[in-house]
Amino acid sequence: MTFEELGIMPEIRNAIEELGFEHPMPIQEAVIPFLIKNEELRMTNPSESSEPVPVNVPVNKDLIALAQTGTGKTAAFGLPLLQMVDAKNRTSQAIVLSPTRELCLQITDDLRDFSKYLKGINIVAVYGGTSISDQIRSLRHGVQIIVATPGRLIDLMERGKVHLDEVRHIVLDEADEMLNMGFSDSINAIFEALPEQHQTLLFSATMSKEVEKVAKKYLHNYEEIVVGSRNEGAENVNHIYYMVNAKDKYLALKRIVDYYPRIYGIIFCRTKIETQEIADKLIKEGYNAEALHGDLSQQQRDLTMQKFRQHLTQLLVATDVAARGLDVNDLTHVINYSMPDDTESYTHRSGRTGRAGKKGTSIAIIHSRERHKVRDVEKIIGKTFVAGRIPTAEEICTKQLFRAIDEIEKTDVDDEQIEPFMTEIRRHFEYVDKEEILKKVVSREFGRFLQYYANAPEIEEVVLSKKEKKDKGDRTDWKTKKPREGVQKGYSKLYINLGRNDRFFPGELMQFINRNVPGKQEVGHIDIMPNFCLIEVPSKDAKKVIKALSHAFYHNKKVTCREDKGGAPTQKPTPNPSVKGRGQEEDNAYSTKKGRKAAERQRAFDERKALFEMLGQEEGWARRKPKKKK
Repeated sequence: MTFEELGIMPEIRNAIEELGFEHPMPIQEAVIPFLIKNEELRMTNPSESSEPVPVNVPVNKDLIALAQTGTGKTAAFGLPLLQMVDAKNRTSQAIVLSPTRELCLQITDDLRDFSKYLKGINIVAVYGGTSISDQIRSLRHGVQIIVATPGRLIDLMERGKVHLDEVRHIVLDEADEMLNMGFSDSINAIFEALPEQHQTLLFSATMSKEVEKVAKKYLHNYEEIVVGSRNEGAENVNHIYYMVNAKDKYLALKRIVDYYPRIYGIIFCRTKIETQEIADKLIKEGYNAEALHGDLSQQQRDLTMQKFRQHLTQLLVATDVAARGLDVNDLTHVINYSMPDDTESYTHRSGRTGRAGKKGTSIAIIHSRERHKVRDVEKIIGKTFVAGRIPTAEEICTKQLFRAIDEIEKTDVDDEQIEPFMTEIRRHFEYVDKEEILKKVVSREFGRFLQYYANAPEIEEVVLSKKEKKDKGDRTDWKTKKPREGVQKGYSKLYINLGRNDRFFPGELMQFINRNVPGKQEVGHIDIMPNFCLIEVPSKDAKKVIKALSHAFYHNKKVTCREDKGGAPTQKPTPNPSVKGRGQEEDNAYSTKKGRKAAERQRAFDERKALFEMLGQEEGWARRKPKKKK
């Protein structure tokens, strides 16, 4: 398939061939013919034509296109858009909305490159963080395509400098990111200003619930084009996770970066403070790194991005918000120093590498409590993470040594420039043998790593128990569980001096309430600690429950029940005569593993039997409050 076969006009083909475009990418093969055919049918004005329109041909259809970042979406909508606007008409005919200033400028540059040989086409970028006066002057000359961030476009509309009366096409690029950044209200206002007859093109990497809402509200009779599958990860990206203790995350980051000497990547952090701290540490220790976050001025952000795009910066430490819409070629790695809370953010992060058919690697540095996030991402993107092993000091030094040797070998020497100094150089090294010179040269290039890893702190291996390996993820260990703080509205929290050490679990608790509290009793949250438990009951029932349970007995242990005002004190285990006095037969049964299991099964059977007997009773049946659906 060629761009000519897709229907792209010669002037645009000449421009993109100069840019190195040879064959269309999958998203372009699907979207470009759809848009061009749709426009051709619109131009024939089928409502006035006597000939019927074929049923299978789309007329005035909107479009949702789902494809990963870096798969050629800009050309997919940009090439046909340039072909569809009328160069003789100087009014605004197309709007392209993008979430960030950086992406806005990138789209504008691309469209200008594509339209190099098209006469009369004017494309203007409008965005925040810069003088609005200059943008107003640019708009006065007439512009067919406006590329804008939502906030600045609204500002210009309110000033009467932009009119959308004749806009026939609106493109929402990175729609999911736009909605995540809170542009819903601005998008609503823009759509309300559009004429009734317009086409909406929505491009997104993921199909989130917010994107679906926008589609239902503003897209009519739309076609959905999906390259790959919904919400899947980029095809050419490998996903690796390294599990370490939380205190060792930065040490692990250093080792990973050192192990890949030619790394060119983005390190994602959760907060602006964390981003700046990690960047400062890396810079202090000699790494070529820069920070990118919302506390930087627009000028600082532009300078940082310029240096990174020109490969003058090797590592960019960034927040999700600052890096949104970032389009950089040839990224080798994306490192998730902190895993994001939502899968869509991970998809966008990893999609910044592995572009244009190249391979990329997405790395997650996690601790044991974050394993569930990895599993959640795997389910959504349809790919499996590989468990990585933190490189050893020896492996890193070997890699860095070969890098140093390779750079020395590839160093270009200008004989004419260096010849005048050779006499002095030879005199200085006259009594130094070749092997000694080699050692000194390599040590100069490689010494920092040798010095650091000679005494580098060891990173403890995280060893998971069989139970954790099975599937515990981020679940709290019952042995270290703390009582829930606060109390839900309309409820009171009660303290009872019975806990797990008394073999008092939720089932036993409910049966105990059934036996002692008259009527049907509703129970909310339950927190059972080793030596006591906290339960929530409706405030109107609190006194009744306290009165019924106080001075009752549980396995010969006197029960205390009172309202918990500020968290129950930690108790020492109270001796329970029933547990101690079970008799020699039960003690012997519990002394072996098989005996313990048999006794537990018998006990569970007895409890179930008692429970089912109680179900038939009209009075005395406590019920748990049903959980609210989220």
